[in-house]
Amino acid sequence: MQSLSGSGLPNSHQALLRNRNLLSGRVALLGVASAHLLSELPFSGLALSEHAGVFHALERHENWQACFGYDAPALADSSYDSVVVFLPKARAELEMRLALARSLAAENARMILIGEKKEGIAGAIKQLKAVAPQASKIDSARHCQVWRAEAIDPVPGFRVQDWLGWNRIECSGIAIDVAGLPGIFSQNGLDDGTRMLLETLAEQPVCGDRLLDFACGAGVIGAWIQAHQSAEGKPVASVDGVDVQSQAVICARETYRRNRAEGTIFASDGLSGIDGLWSGIISNPPFHTGVKTDTSMTEQFLQDVKRHLQPGGELRLVANSFLPYEALIKRYIGRVERLREDKRFTVYRAFRGQ
Repeated sequence: MQSLSGSGLPNSHQALLRNRNLLSGRVALLGVASAHLLSELPFSGLALSEHAGVFHALERHENWQACFGYDAPALADSSYDSVVVFLPKARAELEMRLALARSLAAENARMILIGEKKEGIAGAIKQLKAVAPQASKIDSARHCQVWRAEAIDPVPGFRVQDWLGWNRIECSGIAIDVAGLPGIFSQNGLDDGTRMLLETLAEQPVCGDRLLDFACGAGVIGAWIQAHQSAEGKPVASVDGVDVQSQAVICARETYRRNRAEGTIFASDGLSGIDGLWSGIISNPPFHTGVKTDTSMTEQFLQDVKRHLQPGGELRLVANSFLPYEALIKRYIGRVERLREDKRFTVYRAFRGQ
């Protein structure tokens, strides 16, 4: 066991460095949260992240094969001797990640599971032992546990499509089918914030023939807008979508396909990775990183949004009422009004000046 290094890394990554002697042969890392980890490892191999920003940072490490999410073309069956699984936030996603790990594993491969106590590593052990009964804890460090399973049973043929589920949602008389994957926001139904946002869009539509849904998730907003416009006999706008998470991008594309919606779904960490002008931008942005409130993504979005809005274009945004977005919208875009609010949510809109 080696001493801790990489002190600027997430705890789980530091715990891996402490146990880097466990890695041998061809190495696969699943769920990388910081690309700086690769600089600390004297190996090459595969590094997967579901976060678009982390993925692009991984790409800069030429000795590693960077992968974005569970449908990356480079995920080759039976290719790796050491497979590291970092614990995801959602328990259901761990089951999918373990299935991917088993498909990547070569004969007699070693699997390593690492996660923090506060993230639920204790409960995750049951899931690990369901597929690797021989797994045992080998270290505790940086509030993490490190578990190892030798000679795991490979199960090739992982397909993310096998994990897709469908849910039918309805709002203001319009129903659409929505794709879901483990780990995606609001997988099991229409959340109350998005419902309030859609109701305002039914009453006071955002005008334009090309719109953008920022932090689009499973593509609910874009598919619903187009279905509503079609039902009303109005011209149907193209609604592009952007999200940072690979599962969201996969699901949004599937939702669009099922509902015959038009628009491009981009994978990007904020708006910095995309070009274009839209006549309207709509969003129900996230405000959590894990269990912590984190509004930094939305603040950056509000700083960037003006250069992606056409003159006179509208921003429509729903957020928890306690979040300080009204002042930020006013600062970066201009005069802002509240279209609807209750104790939990507020729908804001603002227009870019000419």
